[in-house]
Amino acid sequence: MIRSLALRDAAAEVWEASLQHPFVQGIGDGTLDEAAFRWYIRQDYRFLIDYGRLLSLGAARAPRLSWMRRFAALSLAVLETEMELHRGFAARWGVTDLEAVVVEPATAAYCDFLLRTASLGDFSELVAAVAPCMWGYAEIGTSLAANATSDRYAEWIEMYAGDEFGELADWSRELLDEVDGELEAMKAAFLTSSRHELAFWEAAWQSPR
Repeated sequence: MIRSLALRDAAAEVWEASLQHPFVQGIGDGTLDEAAFRWYIRQDYRFLIDYGRLLSLGAARAPRLSWMRRFAALSLAVLETEMELHRGFAARWGVTDLEAVVVEPATAAYCDFLLRTASLGDFSELVAAVAPCMWGYAEIGTSLAANATSDRYAEWIEMYAGDEFGELADWSRELLDEVDGELEAMKAAFLTSSRHELAFWEAAWQSPR
C-alpha cells in the first residue's frame, strides 16, 4: 500500500471525528457560535507563529534541495503573507487583539509536539507530523464546500477548499510517499498530529462564549 494511504487509513477514525465534530459542522451549516469562531481565529493565529518555525526547521533538516526550497518558501509565505491575510480576516470578524492573545493549552500542546518532533525526531517524522495540518484542512474544506448549507463562514471554507491549499495537500502526500523513514514512527507522528487537530476543534467548541 502507498505509505500516505496507509497513514490516512490508520488515522481514519480520528479524521472522521474531526470532520463530524460539531465545531466543523457548524462552520458548514452556519450554526457555529461566532464567539467560538473568534476564539478559534485567535488561537489559530498563535498556532501560525510556531507553524512558521516548524516549516523553517523542515527547511533546515530537509535532505533534498528541492524540499529545502519548498519548506523555506512555505515558512516565508506563512510569516509574511498568510499571517497578514489572517489579520485582515480576523479584523472582519471584530478580532483586533491577536498579538496579545494568550496561548491556550490545546494550542500549546499541539505546537510543542510539532516543534519537538521537528527538532528531535527523524525528518520523516517531521513530514508525518506536518501532513495533517495540510492534508486534513484540505479534506475538511473540500467536504464542507460540497455540503455547506450556509454562507456565514464561506470565506473560511473557500480558503481551505481552494486549489492552492489542495496543491499543498497533494505535496504533503507526495512527501510522505517519497521520504525515507520508518513506517511505525511516521504513523505515530501522523496519528498524534491528527489527535491534536481533533483536540483543537474540541477546545474551540468548549471555549467560553
